Amino acid sequence: MDIKGKRAIVLGGTSGIGLAAVQQLASKGTYVITGSRSKSNIEKAAATVGDNVTFRQIDVLDREGLSALFQEFAPLDILVNTATGGGRAMGPFLEMDLDGFQGSFRKLWGYTNSVRLATQHMTPSGAIVLVSGYPARKCGPGYCAISTVGNAVEGFVRAIAPEIAPRRINVVAPGLIDTPMFAMQGAEREKFFRDATKNTLIPRAGKPEEVADAILFLIKNEYMTGSIVDVEGGALLP
Repeated sequence: MDIKGKRAIVLGGTSGIGLAAVQQLASKGTYVITGSRSKSNIEKAAATVGDNVTFRQIDVLDREGLSALFQEFAPLDILVNTATGGGRAMGPFLEMDLDGFQGSFRKLWGYTNSVRLATQHMTPSGAIVLVSGYPARKCGPGYCAISTVGNAVEGFVRAIAPEIAPRRINVVAPGLIDTPMFAMQGAEREKFFRDATKNTLIPRAGKPEEVADAILFLIKNEYMTGSIVDVEGGALLP
């Protein structure tokens, strides 16, 4: 796909991986509409992009709002959803608040909402990219909820790829990425990432831009659908 002049919606596109994807799409001449729940994130992100990016405040769990957004900017060529939908539960399963575990699936519901409501407004050559994560296939202690949701996202994509063809849908599965999702600062932040990645083949946190590169690859490569691309520094290997 030649993405210059195409129209893309990026949900969760005002920080981290989503913002990096918006910046790369816009830099290549794509007209981007980006949605976020956070007004403050929208204001910050607006200062980092050009005139070919439009911002909307939207919650991916708001089906009526999503439907109106997709109708407003139809026809769409590209949909990227990196939004988490809310908080993510962590900790040992047998000690976990089950409401927190269930709440982690807001990410999946946001994805199903966006794909279901956007696809009918997409061009036949349209491309969709969602985000899971390496815990889907290698779950460390305390990541059972995140792993389960990631598995659901990847299974969802494989299940619906035949239904929405010729439109394409793929997944990027990042490793540990240095994004604003991690609130610690300074030396504490450096130590966290150093300790968390010391046993991976590439012993550092990934950059949002490195994941965005994979998102653009999946958008542009017209011979890929139902696929998962890992960007995890070798974390999946023994």
